[in-house]
Amino acid sequence: MEKEFNIPEDLQRCIDFHGHICPGMIYGYKVANEALTLLDFMRSIDEEVVVISENDSCSVDAFQIILGTTAGKGNLIINNYGKNVYTVFSRKNNKAFRFSRKLDYTYSGPYKEEFETLENKFSDGTATPTERARQKKLKTFDLLDQPFENIFETVETELPAPSYAELSPSVSCAKCNEMTMKSKMIDSDSGLVCIPCSKE
Repeated sequence: MEKEFNIPEDLQRCIDFHGHICPGMIYGYKVANEALTLLDFMRSIDEEVVVISENDSCSVDAFQIILGTTAGKGNLIINNYGKNVYTVFSRKNNKAFRFSRKLDYTYSGPYKEEFETLENKFSDGTATPTERARQKKLKTFDLLDQPFENIFETVETELPAPSYAELSPSVSCAKCNEMTMKSKMIDSDSGLVCIPCSKE
């Protein structure tokens, strides 16, 4: 009989927002909850917490739900290096932790033989869509069950928190006339122009 997979309420909120559950979502979910514990803060209402994600994967959506960091508030910064690395800052505590995914992953759930078979098929490109979905499901719930330290290295960092979100008036671009944040504009022979117009 297949083991029942229990989904915590806060993870369900992440799934509802993101649209599905997957390993990437679990990485973000686990980092977000570990940061809450280590930095001893509540969900960010304004810019009290800042996340720098070094990828633009599914993990990012968990930070928005659990930590309250968003691109719109300027406290979710994506440096898309394709790295499974996240830094979480608490302005209130003046502390930050950097979380980087460990090199090795070993499935530790109850379906080890099945997972290894599916993983091999996934790696050599012969897995069917059904097999790929099953492999993803097994890995997702295995990651959820694993201790955080099995998945991520955690290092306290002394880097200063990023600047607060930039505030700047909007003005009309001298070429296209579209309203543009003044601090993002380029000074040209025509006057201040938006970045796309500066490249024409």
